[in-house]
Amino acid sequence: MSNQATPSDKPRLPIPMDWLVGLATAPILVGLACSKLAQTVLQDAGQLSEEIFRGDRLPPLPFPKANSENRSKTD
Repeated sequence: MSNQATPSDKPRLPIPMDWLVGLATAPILVGLACSKLAQTVLQDAGQLSEEIFRGDRLPPLPFPKANSENRSKTD
């Protein structure tokens, strides 16, 4: 008698492989759906931030006018 393993001696899983594939499908599909949702949310947030920081909606800031006389006296 030889101690070599035969194909019938290989360990068997307690759950059939078809069931494992079926159980793994649902989390993968949920992950894909969540990634698509996250992409949409981030893209919308980016567009909103562009609208907020667009120049035509910001208030004008009063900058002091520099006189050429003031510059020549300080130089």
